[in-house]
Amino acid sequence: MRVRIHRGAHEVGGSCVEVTSDGCRLVIDLGLPLKASPGDATPLPTIPGLLTRDDSLAGVIISHGHPDHWGLATGIGRHVPIITGKVTSDVLREAAFFSTGTDLRPSAFLTDRRPLAVGPFTVTPYLVDHSAYDAYALLIEAGGRRLLYSGDLRGHGRRRDLFDALITEPPRDVHALLLEGTHVRPRAPAQFVNENDVANASADLMSRASGLMLAVYSPQNLDRLCTLHRAARRAGRIFVMDLYAATIAAASGDPSVPQADWDDVAVYVPQSQRVKVKRSGQFERVDRLRTHRIYPDRLACDPGRFVLTFRGSMAREVGARVNLDEAAAIWSIWAGYLDNPAGVRTSAWFTDHHIDLHQFHASGHASIADLQRLARALRADAVVPIHTDHPELFTDHFARVALHDDGAEWRV
Repeated sequence: MRVRIHRGAHEVGGSCVEVTSDGCRLVIDLGLPLKASPGDATPLPTIPGLLTRDDSLAGVIISHGHPDHWGLATGIGRHVPIITGKVTSDVLREAAFFSTGTDLRPSAFLTDRRPLAVGPFTVTPYLVDHSAYDAYALLIEAGGRRLLYSGDLRGHGRRRDLFDALITEPPRDVHALLLEGTHVRPRAPAQFVNENDVANASADLMSRASGLMLAVYSPQNLDRLCTLHRAARRAGRIFVMDLYAATIAAASGDPSVPQADWDDVAVYVPQSQRVKVKRSGQFERVDRLRTHRIYPDRLACDPGRFVLTFRGSMAREVGARVNLDEAAAIWSIWAGYLDNPAGVRTSAWFTDHHIDLHQFHASGHASIADLQRLARALRADAVVPIHTDHPELFTDHFARVALHDDGAEWRV
């Protein structure tokens, strides 16, 4: 089995790996680089078969639903078989209405620990804890060799039992571990905030604050959606999703994820989403939520009862129609987003309206200590860095490290 990292050996995001055996090839992830700006024409990796038919390409596997792992898959030919998780596919298809997803049209689905034959390859998915729901590590077997691609994972989320299960019942006789290293960097944090920490801090703030609570988060991070809903429940508040969050929650098919028809949940449809519905004619998206919708006058009458899912595009209408006296805000996404233009504008709006902004966030990526636990459990012949800005630091933390540059082919 031969392997080529097309992107990811020296950067976080944009992951793409090609595996070859017995004249057949398999692509693992086809991600958009995190550094790509909207509108950039990022070229596809130079992999035969992505645009025109090449029978040696057995397919593309998407490990999870973050754009830095699927974002370039929208540019490949429809003849290419795509395999991903069922919930990943459903969520991305529904999210496409809001311009944050796509219809991957998968030909098969990944299922936890159920081997799948793809050409000469046997692919065994391992469901993992990550900030994207339905994320998988992938064991690739061919020609008597075994490669484990970690994908993106963590051990401190709501489903950290999945990480523990991977450690206690790992695949055996792994020849190479392709290991994500987002947090393998200088001055990496020694302690990590976990989802329980976010829940506790959020519930405490929601209980103390007397005005409207604004929550900035990614609804596709279903762990965070659950965390903030539970914090609102503990504080005796109603959790208000927007149409996007309600749609993603329904697409998850998970009965433990808050749904629009729950007693302590409501749905607010901001103007930008109402315009999308009107222009598309997909009125059923709001019709089915009719009895669960909430309007600005209700929020304005008793703002202290609610936690409102918030995004910068809602600022003008919320500021004009809702009482923001004593309001507070939770920023529950990566702090780095505060530095991009949209984040700067949103932060300035909070400041202009005298709204205190509190940052409560848990990373979607494993600590070095948890990555070390995984590497020790797998005892792979080689640990190969990927999804990292600092592959050279792996030798400080792991044994049997093998460094491979983007574009270089190596044998497992």
